[in-house]
Amino acid sequence: MTELPADVIEEAERLTRLARQAVDEDEARAYRDDREALLATHDYTARVREDDTGDVLVCHPQEWVEDGVIRPGRVEDIDRGVERQLSGTGDPNEWADVADANEAVAEAVAEAHGQVHGATAQALADFMSNHYAKPIADATPAELAEFETDYFRRNAWPTERQRSLLEESVELAVEKAESRSPER
Repeated sequence: MTELPADVIEEAERLTRLARQAVDEDEARAYRDDREALLATHDYTARVREDDTGDVLVCHPQEWVEDGVIRPGRVEDIDRGVERQLSGTGDPNEWADVADANEAVAEAVAEAHGQVHGATAQALADFMSNHYAKPIADATPAELAEFETDYFRRNAWPTERQRSLLEESVELAVEKAESRSPER
């Protein structure tokens, strides 16, 4: 019986997030295929389970599965399964670290691209920290759409210039966040 190494779990989670964020279905499929190939080298497989707290990546030994279904009689040690939260609120104990990282992204955007983009990046940092307790780099397309169509209009008190540059500002913030993320 092998356990899944921590670096493999992290990479499986990263590939899953990339697949979920991909715009093109072929790109998403490629990320999922890479994840499955990685896990197969350890005799594991994965699926995404939806539950009340959001989507969860579940990695488990292939031997547990028959005809695409986990068979409880095959599960000898439940601790061999690994679950990682993909959506919903993050760990509240990490909120301060997430907020600090998001604040640093907003400051970097302001420094590199000016106050208009920086103000929007700050609003995005506040939104991701307070509503999802997640780093900007982990924002899903749905969360970014919620920011742009709802939160930004109601809570950021944007100037006309900010409104006209909204999409560009969000892209700059996400790019800056991804370039600062240690996983990338």
